[in-house]
Amino acid sequence: MKFEILDINAQKQLWIDTLKKCNNYDFYHTATYHSIEENEHSSRLFVASDDSQTLALPLVIREIEGTDFRDATSVYGYAGPVASEDMSQIKSILLDFFRQELKSFFTEQNIVSVFSRLHPLIDIGDFFNDFGQEVPLNKTVSIDITLTVDEQRSKYRKSNKYEINQLKKKGFEVIEATSDADIDEFIQIYTENMERVMATKNYFFSKEYFYNFLKNEEFKNVLLLAKKDETTVAGAIFTVSNDIMQYHLAGTSEAFLKETPMKLILDQARLIANDLDLKYLHLGGGITSKDTDGLFRFKSGFSDSFYRFSVWNYIHSQEQYDTLVAKVKADPESSFFPLYRSV
Repeated sequence: MKFEILDINAQKQLWIDTLKKCNNYDFYHTATYHSIEENEHSSRLFVASDDSQTLALPLVIREIEGTDFRDATSVYGYAGPVASEDMSQIKSILLDFFRQELKSFFTEQNIVSVFSRLHPLIDIGDFFNDFGQEVPLNKTVSIDITLTVDEQRSKYRKSNKYEINQLKKKGFEVIEATSDADIDEFIQIYTENMERVMATKNYFFSKEYFYNFLKNEEFKNVLLLAKKDETTVAGAIFTVSNDIMQYHLAGTSEAFLKETPMKLILDQARLIANDLDLKYLHLGGGITSKDTDGLFRFKSGFSDSFYRFSVWNYIHSQEQYDTLVAKVKADPESSFFPLYRSV
């Protein structure tokens, strides 16, 4: 058995090649996405393999300011472990080897804790048994592309069907972006949207970020724009990796919020996912899974296929963790993890 730690800067191609051995991964796992997302932090792909199986986990290593310690997290989105076959088929000896080697790395690098968002559509089996905690947070929504087009639409909320028809009657249409001018229009709408809802800084991206993301060669993107009388009124980026289409970044012009043209965009994305013979159009979740959560209610109007979204919390050094928590005087009742980063 072999254990490797791939650096995003020095071994990007090896990261890409390793991921291709895995039977189901998403763009969140890719070297390109980690490279685009990387700033002052350092991304690694941890890989265990034998003659027949491969197991991999991407993590982002962070310095803990004012200390000699570090911790690890995941990129924005849905990450977690992937493997060359279903996780339930991975040999226990390889899984145990991977865990032990990973723990050794944590010890050598003074890593106190690890937090990772997990992918709702990728089965992780027993990966985290006796290895920290897998904590369920809420649900996500996915359109089942294995159903017929008509069966998919039958899952729509009645009001969605009506409003999509009305949008078409009013002259709204959806096109796929083909030019830099299209990208620039989307960037403007997206940024204005984030400013309007007073989003946190991690939802804002530079123009360079969008261009690097949309023009990358490791995974496919589809940028859809809703137009009314030649004016772009909304847009959304969808990614395609293996059998999964992801609803990634989106925005609607303030003047057209009441018309909800995003519903027409999602309906068109569904048809594209069918043409590509995918299995999922994953819409993601909201802040919670309650009907009072506007974002979750919006997404659940397209499907009744829900998936559990969980995170992995792991404390490698309890002594150092407790010291850091005490140092920042964190609220012990907070559910934030790691707790020392809650203030």
